[in-house]
Order: sequence, then structure tokens, then C-alpha cells
Amino acid sequence: MGVDVHQHIWPSSFIDALRARTEPPYLDGWTLLLDVEPPYQVNPDDHDVDLRVKRNAALDLALVSLSSPLGIEHLPPAEAWPLIDAFHTGAAALPPPFLAWASAPVTDIDSVRLARTLDAGFAGLQLPATAIADEAGLTNVAPLLDELAARGLPLFVHPGPATSPGTPAWWPAVVPYVQQMHASWYAFQAFGRPRHPDLKVCFSLLAGLAPLHSERQINRGGSGRGLVDSGVFVETSSYGPRAIDAVIRELGIDVVVNGSDLPYAESASLDFGDAARHAIQVANPARLLSRKESPS
Repeated sequence: MGVDVHQHIWPSSFIDALRARTEPPYLDGWTLLLDVEPPYQVNPDDHDVDLRVKRNAALDLALVSLSSPLGIEHLPPAEAWPLIDAFHTGAAALPPPFLAWASAPVTDIDSVRLARTLDAGFAGLQLPATAIADEAGLTNVAPLLDELAARGLPLFVHPGPATSPGTPAWWPAVVPYVQQMHASWYAFQAFGRPRHPDLKVCFSLLAGLAPLHSERQINRGGSGRGLVDSGVFVETSSYGPRAIDAVIRELGIDVVVNGSDLPYAESASLDFGDAARHAIQVANPARLLSRKESPS
């Protein structure tokens, strides 16, 4: 048993909201239409709640989130909020083992509205890496991050929209998603951590392997090798034992958490022994998700 901090499932309320739209992002039947990627044929079984509960039978907890590559967080507020509210409504009603990350548009920063969502039991807040890839982005979302820090709840950083016309199907996940995570990792280190010293952050897909570039960072005038930030976590989605092992050697095992990116990928095989498996699947997620009492 254990925790998977990174899954996606579209509740029926969210599917209905996507189908009600006529401009990207929207669903035409089960065909997803986006501005920046070719039409994608969605598998209905991937979003069948009963099937996914069975698929997650070995888990104590599966955290689901809005699909940030859809670009919803970057839409104008009048378009973003109905989709986000529809996701929140459906996600809050999902049965065990599901729990959800909250979402918020980065075009309408509303910490009061986020507080109400977190009060409903959401695990923390997911933001797209494209929204926090530089100092300006982090300044924009600072009120949301302050709300999280006050509650001891984490930020989950996920890849955002990717424009990759004329490329193979695997290209967005391997090139722009990784670049986005790399940028957000170093932006948070340079600009986010000084502003939010107590915030817990989890970067998906091992932060695009950004931690492995610390030697180059130091050689170009940066600092940080050996100074592991115990409040910054990385999750394992779409990587295997070699990459996970390399990141563990750089950051230590105590900040690595299990994530799969279901239904688009499977959890990695953690062939590091029982103690390491327990740390990545149980102990580290528990530290990431631990919650303070809500501020008065």
C-alpha cells in the first residue's frame, strides 16, 4: 500500500463543462481539441471512476489534478473559473482512494477563493510550471503560495501547455514539459524560496532532472550542491530506476515521492529495497501532505 501523488481523472462535471465549450480547450464527444496540440482521442475508460478505483486497489491514496497542459489556468477568468469549479465539484465527490489537488487561474489571483477550496479538504494547490517559470510569475501567484504556507499545505508543480507543431507524439512530454519543469525548479530556488521560506513544494517528473544540473549551476556562479531543501520534493512520473537513482544521489531519498501520471503512464519500478520503497511510497508523501490547522 502507499500513495501516488500524481494522477488525472476527469469527473463527469468537468467532462460536461469541456463539452459545453466551442473554443479550445473543449471536448467533441471524446476528441479533445486544444490550441497548441493536435486533436487527441480520449479513452473513456481512463475516466471511468469505478474502473480507476479497481486499478488503484493497491493504494491508500491517489491524488488527482486538473490537466494543466489543457491551458485552463491561463484562460481569462470568465472562462477559467467555470472549468475549475466543475473540476473541483466532481473531484470532491470522488470515492476513496482519491483525493484532489485544487486548481486556480493565474489570470485572477484569489486567495480567499482558494482558502474556501482548501477548507473542503483538498490536498494542496497545483499550478502549471509555465506560471512560475520566472520571478514575475512567482510574484503573481505569491498570495496563493502564502495561503498554502499558512496551512502547511504543498504546491504541486505540473507541466503546462506546450506548443510543438509538426513533432512526434512523444515530443511535448520529452522536450517542452521537461524544459518547463527545469525552469520552474530554478525559478523557485532563486525567487520563490526567499519569498516563501516555509512553503512545501513538489515538482512533478523529477523536476525535469533539473537537480542533476547543480554542478553546472555552481560552475557558473551559483550555489547549492549539498544544501538540500527538505521542503522541496520531486515525484517520479515517467522516469525509471536509473533517473530516480541519479536524483536520489543528488538530493537524498527523503524528498522523493511516488507519482505515476495515470492514465498516461505507470508508476516506476522502485528496485531500491524495502526501506527505500517505504520512504518513497509512504513516509515521504506523508511529510509532503501533512497539514496544519486552518488559519483563523
